[in-house]
Amino acid sequence: MPIDIVFADARWKRLAKLADHIYQSHALALTKRDAAKQTTLVLSNDKEVKILNRKWRGKNKATNVLSFPAGEQKLSRREIKRLGDVILSYETCMKEAQAAGLTLRGHAIHLTVHGLLHLIGHDHLNEADADKMEAREIRILGKLGIANPYVLED
Repeated sequence: MPIDIVFADARWKRLAKLADHIYQSHALALTKRDAAKQTTLVLSNDKEVKILNRKWRGKNKATNVLSFPAGEQKLSRREIKRLGDVILSYETCMKEAQAAGLTLRGHAIHLTVHGLLHLIGHDHLNEADADKMEAREIRILGKLGIANPYVLED
């Protein structure tokens, strides 16, 4: 598979069919060219994500998802190019899902899609880019049977 899933925190394994949904989200979020590149999804926890966030972003706190694009690579034709890595934190994802009334699985898939889109250059630094990225996330999640996570319920 072009996406490797690493269960760095065993609590993620409790979510039935999570890996299947991750493979589907990977296929829907990326073009065929990008999907052929190697991606790693690490299902981790606050402790590890906090360390990475501090080291690479200068933020001394855990966050829900981190994305690390692989950048330019000089490889032979036979070598598989890397797209990058996406890391999710169990505790932060769980807290956010509970606060929003979402399932952990659905929220994790949303954040996986979000992270994958970052790997291919999408961002949300300004409103126009955020709107474009969110629209793409909503379309992909809809195909996976996951409701729009940006709709606030009254």
